[in-house]
Amino acid sequence: MAVQAIDVATVEIVIPVYNEERDLAKSVHRLHDYLESRFPFDTWVTIADNASTDETWAVAQQLVAELDQVRAIHLDQKGRGRALRTAWMASDATVLVYMDVDLSTDLDALLPLVAPLISGHSQIAIGSRLATGARIVRGPKREIISRCYNLLLRSILGASFRDAQCGFKAVRMDVARSLLPAVEDQAWFFDTELLMRAQWAGLRIHELPVDWVDDPDSRVDVVKTALDDLRGIWRLVWRPDPPALTAPTLTAPTLPSPASGGGNWTAPTHP
Repeated sequence: MAVQAIDVATVEIVIPVYNEERDLAKSVHRLHDYLESRFPFDTWVTIADNASTDETWAVAQQLVAELDQVRAIHLDQKGRGRALRTAWMASDATVLVYMDVDLSTDLDALLPLVAPLISGHSQIAIGSRLATGARIVRGPKREIISRCYNLLLRSILGASFRDAQCGFKAVRMDVARSLLPAVEDQAWFFDTELLMRAQWAGLRIHELPVDWVDDPDSRVDVVKTALDDLRGIWRLVWRPDPPALTAPTLTAPTLPSPASGGGNWTAPTHP
């Protein structure tokens, strides 16, 4: 695994990728432009390539050479969870964000996602396509599978959140380092297990309704992923092993100054 050095940042956005040579450059340029013009905090973008077999790693290296505050890591094994774990555990950013490479979630939701963590309101924040106020565009098969899966989580595991698998999440760095050793899954169930471990530990999870448009060219095998998730639920039912974790204090972390050109920003209060 190759890892480049990174300076301390306020927010680090990790984009896990596998065989995304066609869309990676376009998405990272779009995200980079948005961060430079609309986002008020210093931010790193980390491309986490988990064992791509096409030219994804070459594209990632070219983006690192072209764009400021973009880095890339390469893993020799597949797994979205493995990619996120590796990037997050190596980060010194105050807030760690995960975002799908297709940028299906409206980027204007980024600041509302990280604001509860920066203000001290919550320790984890997740985008939700099933919360009241969300606006989504996707096919009926994925809609039905998503709703059924999250219904299972609520009825079997007692999940308090409504959308475990939306590719738009943020976690405080101190929380990530406490929780990740207890998360076993290295693939798609990683999100669900992380959130259940957080709930069992008494952490506060902020759920944000988002605008989300399905990527019709998604590489995700929906049926296989759903079956893997069901196996993950079964494992947690029979071997929950909740971590011995004391919830970090809900106070606002000390942050570097907002990025130049981003304007003044005050962390909002939440009810």
